[in-house]
Amino acid sequence: MKTRVYPKSRKILNLIGDIAIISIAYGLSAVLVVAPGALEAHSVLYSGMLPVAIILTIMMFSINGLYTIAHKRFSEVLISLAVSLFLVLTMIMALSFFIHEFAYSRVLIVVSTVLQFVMLGFWKRFTQRYEQSLHRSRRAMIIGNEEQCRHVYYRMSAQPQLGLELHQVIMDPQGGWKNWREQADLHAIDVIIICSDIPISVKSEIVNYCTDKEIQPFVIPSAYEVFCNGAMLQRIDDVPVFRPRSLRLSVEERAIKRAIDIVLAGIAFILALPFMVPVAIAIKLEDRGPALYSQVRTGRFGKPYKVYKFRSMRVDAEKLSDPQLATDHDPRITRVGAFIRATRLDELPQIWNVLNGDMSLVGPRPERPYFVEQFTAKNPEYAYRHNVKPGITGLAQVFAKYNTTPYDKLVYDLMYIENYSIVEDLIIMIQTIKILVTKSATEGAVDIDALDMNLDDYRPHKDTSNLNGAGKES
Repeated sequence: MKTRVYPKSRKILNLIGDIAIISIAYGLSAVLVVAPGALEAHSVLYSGMLPVAIILTIMMFSINGLYTIAHKRFSEVLISLAVSLFLVLTMIMALSFFIHEFAYSRVLIVVSTVLQFVMLGFWKRFTQRYEQSLHRSRRAMIIGNEEQCRHVYYRMSAQPQLGLELHQVIMDPQGGWKNWREQADLHAIDVIIICSDIPISVKSEIVNYCTDKEIQPFVIPSAYEVFCNGAMLQRIDDVPVFRPRSLRLSVEERAIKRAIDIVLAGIAFILALPFMVPVAIAIKLEDRGPALYSQVRTGRFGKPYKVYKFRSMRVDAEKLSDPQLATDHDPRITRVGAFIRATRLDELPQIWNVLNGDMSLVGPRPERPYFVEQFTAKNPEYAYRHNVKPGITGLAQVFAKYNTTPYDKLVYDLMYIENYSIVEDLIIMIQTIKILVTKSATEGAVDIDALDMNLDDYRPHKDTSNLNGAGKES
């Protein structure tokens, strides 16, 4: 029996540790910052705020993935921790103003937050190291066509903290995908990554095999599988049938979503003004060009509209070429443009697009008609992402990167539409804050075919003794 990566007992221990550290940090800060007389006079207030802070902090930790950190970079853990505590700080600060005016010490909130960050940082590092020590590197197999296998291998190699060590690649459909089983047995595979192009019958066979052998299957979904996700179970007489959900929002959902957009976008516009003015001035001073630019994008039901952004490229960026996606070290990007793209400040003018009804705060990112035509020709399901308004942020922006393939982004967008809820929108907004300070999220497009990746060493060979160390325990 293989050990579960995150058993409940260790999750509970992690939770108890968080609560204890938050309480200790809060208590120490109260003793150091608040005058003894004030602390005694307002004991109910100070003691009552602690459980509120604990609940809010645990909620933010859960949303930002701080209870599944074994396979994350520690820098990512620290960013998630900082963002979570900052959000709790903001909420507690606002709550203290509304409930008890100035009776509650704001200095206590700040000092407690800083102390929590330091103490929880050490605690998270300890628990992460402990989790990692319990699990050796996982031996992985990828099954799919060469293009997808190269793509998965590139992404897997860029994330060593995942602990996935490639041992076998099966990408020859001429054999009918029949040799994967013997290779999985031969190399003691722990994880099988199943690409989307594999026939459903073969996928089913692989998943059944993984279930029997207690191997972890990772299935890259096809559009068909996305549509069937969350399907409702119904019946025709006694015949069970799945009814996939409609990839559209109901009238009630659209009305509530629009009301939330207006309120939050209005608040965001006021809060963003102190940032928008200096950004506009910096762009203007750099090359005397316009601070803003508009561009036609594809909106709901394919209707074109103009999206507004701060200009991050030269004025003549596409004067002599067709539209093209930005790449790493793109020479068209200005110095100010590189900064505002990295910090996502270039997106701030889109708040106006939300207020005028062209966009929503959360939804699939809008694309230019030129690229929409290309993506739809390759994947007809791409058109379904236009069943909702495009958004400033979305599920693809939280979990993907700028250079994530259009198909992978499409999967995230369709999953968002299919599983839409107000709570999910709020979670995505919170998670977006972490993305704003994550550099890898803004990486430019990468040509996978141009990279030097030789997968032949991982393909099945007749002489298995020369298989790049395969068969050896890591």
